[in-house]
Amino acid sequence: MTRIHPTALLAEGAELDEDVEVGPYCIVGPHVRVGAGTRLLSHVVLDGHTTIGRRCTIYPFACVGTLTQDLKYRGGAPRVEVGDETTIREYVTIHTATADGDVTRVGSKCLLMASCHVAHDCQVGNEVIIANYAGLAGHVVVEDGAIIGGMSGIHQFVRIGRLAYVGGMSAVRQDVPPYMLAEGHPATIVSPNLVGLRRRGLPSETIDALRSAHRILYRSGMTIPEALKRIESELSGPEIAHLVEFIRASQRGIIR
Repeated sequence: MTRIHPTALLAEGAELDEDVEVGPYCIVGPHVRVGAGTRLLSHVVLDGHTTIGRRCTIYPFACVGTLTQDLKYRGGAPRVEVGDETTIREYVTIHTATADGDVTRVGSKCLLMASCHVAHDCQVGNEVIIANYAGLAGHVVVEDGAIIGGMSGIHQFVRIGRLAYVGGMSAVRQDVPPYMLAEGHPATIVSPNLVGLRRRGLPSETIDALRSAHRILYRSGMTIPEALKRIESELSGPEIAHLVEFIRASQRGIIR
């Protein structure tokens, strides 16, 4: 049974599935859809063309689906989509995309800690953690399982690879390859994300292969094309293939 506090304001047209809880002083706009079992604790604002998945929890003063800050916005109905079982903590902001019909997306089972920001057109994968006060500029891509430390700033159009880790208070100006650990101002690659890889249960042979790939990329003195060619000739496995594909697809270049 859906429970709506008497102080909450729901616009005509808002769609709430079963067992949604809308707490005190929440505001839900006319083009918002909220999935079953999701809880809006209090003072939450959901606006714009926004879809929230099932069994999410959104904490006080979070603001999801308000209009992009991009000055190129020219009207229309840009969107926000949030997957299932994602937790959005206090004062988080997630803005719509810029162009009509485009989407800012946050995946399932993510944790967005207090006061972090997801800007227009970002694509955040599943099981991502973004810590307090971290900010994603426009068009940032964060792949599955990545972690971004508190107070870090991610430059627009940058990509953070799968299971990568960005240390707190880092300034990330170029792509962070999958499975790597970056930190600093500006950020540099320190090592593979060994703790994270082990916690995810990757087998030791896979971790050893990624350590070898890191040495080739960052310690051999080779150019990136030379390093990738050597990695492909000496190492194998789906993680290695993803690492190589990610680097070859980079538009801003990778952190070195």
